[in-house]
Amino acid sequence: MEIIEKAPAKINLSLDVLYKRADGYHEMEMVMTSIDLADRIVLKTIEQDRIVIQSTNGFLPLDQRNHAYKAAKLLKETYQIKKGVNISIEKKIPIAAGLAGGSSDAAATLRGLNRLWHLNLSNDELALLGEQIGSDVPYCIYGGTVYATGRGEKIKQIDTLPQCWVVLVKPKKGISTWTIFENLSFEQLVHPETKKMLAAIQEKNYIQMASSTGNALETVSAIKQPDIKRIKKKMLQFGADAALMSGSGPTVYALCEKYSKAQRVYNGLKGFCNEVYLVRTLK
Repeated sequence: MEIIEKAPAKINLSLDVLYKRADGYHEMEMVMTSIDLADRIVLKTIEQDRIVIQSTNGFLPLDQRNHAYKAAKLLKETYQIKKGVNISIEKKIPIAAGLAGGSSDAAATLRGLNRLWHLNLSNDELALLGEQIGSDVPYCIYGGTVYATGRGEKIKQIDTLPQCWVVLVKPKKGISTWTIFENLSFEQLVHPETKKMLAAIQEKNYIQMASSTGNALETVSAIKQPDIKRIKKKMLQFGADAALMSGSGPTVYALCEKYSKAQRVYNGLKGFCNEVYLVRTLK
């Protein structure tokens, strides 16, 4: 039997870091949405009782470091599943990019194995399991547009946002999330106006949504990866309605209401960067 799952990337429309918690994690407040850039996960039953990972991307680990592997192992151990699975990952989302590619692969694996192994778990139950793999996994179980708090694992689904075009640029040099949070100085952070973003989405007001984007980590990540500022500046020069870093970076995205404008931003950036994508927000 074969199950196919789509694993979409996400972008942060708003990302704020409120304080460092007693458990060492940071309290977050985020608005996230899914975009039409996705990995494709194919799950097949195999004879041997083991987890086999295959990928089209040579940089992706194929062992227990892989998020899809972790998801399969977690389900197997939690529900005493004595079956083997082959997980094939057709990678389209850039790695270490701030787009939750690994988390989305884990979420798609949990959803797919839930079907393949007839576990009949709800999305809420899968999200609880996903928390053990990573903070973005619960969000990726649900997808869509959400308001997330805690470490990012407390999810409240909100209205779909006004649909628009998204141009993504991934600089060559990746950024490790833990290096950004490790020595985070709250004096460096520029806090976004999350309430304004939520109101804009509720009112389906694209112009207010574009003007309310913000990411508290951008100033910190831009010190490690100066390309973030350069790409952002070029996006706005080419006419983007908004430009922002996603997650802890280094991917920067532009929002464009009109396709013609998105095409202009996309073409303009193709000359400077290798990894440029033009996609839509998902409904």
